[in-house]
Amino acid sequence: MKLLFTLFLTIAASGAYASADVQTSRTGVPTDVAKILSVTDIRFACGIVPVEMVYQDSQGARRVATYMEEGGGCQTN
Repeated sequence: MKLLFTLFLTIAASGAYASADVQTSRTGVPTDVAKILSVTDIRFACGIVPVEMVYQDSQGARRVATYMEEGGGCQTN
């Protein structure tokens, strides 16, 4: 989770839900992130799962970005 949070802080440094308003770049990562409000907790999920990030853009609008990520709950024996 710390790694995920650090990743989004890095994205934010470089550059209430909106009604299905998703802004993504070519890579699927939002390009105008001023503040991250929440991110789906996938620590206990296993496999590739959808993640939803709610963020505030530089204009103050709340936006939602969704993407797929591998959960951290898979255990190997």
